[in-house]
Amino acid sequence: MLIIPVLDVKDGLVVRAQMGMRESYKPIETPLSSTPTIESVADGLRRIHPFPVFYVADLDAIEKGSSPSATADPLFLLRPKPDVWLDAGFREAKDVGAVLADSQTFAVLGSESQADTDVLGAFGTHPRLILSLDFRGGAFLGPPSILSHPHLWPKRVIVMTLDKVGARRGPDFDRLQAIKDASGNREIIAAGGVRNVDDLERLYSMGIAGALVATSLHSGELDGAEISAFMDK
Repeated sequence: MLIIPVLDVKDGLVVRAQMGMRESYKPIETPLSSTPTIESVADGLRRIHPFPVFYVADLDAIEKGSSPSATADPLFLLRPKPDVWLDAGFREAKDVGAVLADSQTFAVLGSESQADTDVLGAFGTHPRLILSLDFRGGAFLGPPSILSHPHLWPKRVIVMTLDKVGARRGPDFDRLQAIKDASGNREIIAAGGVRNVDDLERLYSMGIAGALVATSLHSGELDGAEISAFMDK
């Protein structure tokens, strides 16, 4: 099971995400780092576990529109160099193509940023294209045709429940199960609400392939030994 630390970035700094209310996000205060810079926070997370993958949400690009982003570049100074799953609000095929030109960067296509299925249709078979199915308050964010046509989905699909992010309420298990049931053999990644090892155990028992985590790492509720145990499963 893949455990992926999340870096939400706004104005060039890592911020503490909570319930998708991006306008109120503030630079993160964490015992893992003395500053909210991307490299420093990532280095602190790497002291918990040698994570091979980081998820980066470029919140400025998501809110304002996308162009190929250098937000994740500081992560490539880490050794060993991680893979990066980058959500930069991609709306156009040319921007996705530019990101996928880097062999260690995966493009996360957020449903909330899509006007139709064109970009998904163009890149859905690419091994480094990841679809994020975004939900808020029970509502799907994005064209309904993305949700209702699972044959368009790529190999990996994130189920992002924004009102669960940073809320310490637990994952949206029912929605995760529904998406998994519709997904065929695709890998489903949980995002939003993971609190502790009990949540990870339940996700694993459901056949969920991975989880995006942030708050539980900074609070110490998930430690290195627990993460290693799940990464080895």
